[in-house]
Amino acid sequence: MTTSKVATVLVVDDEARNVKLLETLLHAEGYVTRSARNGREALVVAASEMLDLILLDVMMPDMDGFETVAHLKADPRTQPVPVIMVTALDDSASKLRALEAGAEEFLSKPINRADLTVRVRNLLRLKEYGDFLANHNRILEEQVKERTAQVEEAYRDTVFTLVRAAEHKDEETGHHVRRISHYCRVLAEAMNLPADVSAAIFHASPMHDIGKIGIPDNVLLKPGGFTPEEWVVMRSHCTLGASILARGASPYTRMGAEIALSHHERWDGSGYPNGLKGEAIPLAARIMQICDVYDALRSRRPYKQPIDHARVVEIITLGDGRTEPGHFDPAVLAGFIANTDRFAAIYDQLTDV
Repeated sequence: MTTSKVATVLVVDDEARNVKLLETLLHAEGYVTRSARNGREALVVAASEMLDLILLDVMMPDMDGFETVAHLKADPRTQPVPVIMVTALDDSASKLRALEAGAEEFLSKPINRADLTVRVRNLLRLKEYGDFLANHNRILEEQVKERTAQVEEAYRDTVFTLVRAAEHKDEETGHHVRRISHYCRVLAEAMNLPADVSAAIFHASPMHDIGKIGIPDNVLLKPGGFTPEEWVVMRSHCTLGASILARGASPYTRMGAEIALSHHERWDGSGYPNGLKGEAIPLAARIMQICDVYDALRSRRPYKQPIDHARVVEIITLGDGRTEPGHFDPAVLAGFIANTDRFAAIYDQLTDV
């Protein structure tokens, strides 16, 4: 580990002649110096400049060296900078007090040049090594972040591939899933969920209908209503989707499997495939459910005409016999009601073409 950087040392003393002496000795060793006349001025300089070492007098008016070093070590910006206390005091109690405040070394007045040189050089070496470790750790963290981003991008590519497969099966589903991601993120943010959860549901929600890949076209694309037997087949897309995603290792596919299986469950227990009720339904699926209902009602399907925004909001919040407010998690429903304008904007911006 080598460096060509010239070290910068801050000299703090209320006596100008002491500052001049220390600066002269430091300049002779090739160091750059800054100076401050008191503790408060030293704190300002230390916070605004890149320092490598501080020589700090103990006996100063207003803010003495003990208080100054305590402030320096309490500030994350200046904490790594080593401090040598320069003092005429020779009692052990004063030295212990300085150590407790955070000083790394001591120099006794009158200053001995050889003593100064050795202590400054040793502490600068320690500072250089500490800076090297901090920079090395920063580089490692950046590399980890970069690798994590690459892995997440690979996960998203997997999701995109699966969703594209669903689009080839049902073009309406293709338009639908683009909007679903944005609806779900709106509700996750409205419920103050952590940012990573909001991001996960944004990327996982497009997979909710992936099981439709396994539904025969004569059922999936049938105009008009389904027979009881066809409903059984159609509803199986939930378990099919969960089965497709169950072995996924990414957080997106794991959440996607939860959503695929349970996004038709209802808060009151009247949903399918397992008749789950209340909080037994995964939260991501409860968010997905109301988004799915909103978009399905608004969209044209082989078996129905689209419904305008105002009427869909009325159906979800007041009920129409088939869809009832009791089907939805009350907290999710409240988030929807507070953001109906955003839902409308998303639908209009990403409408079917």
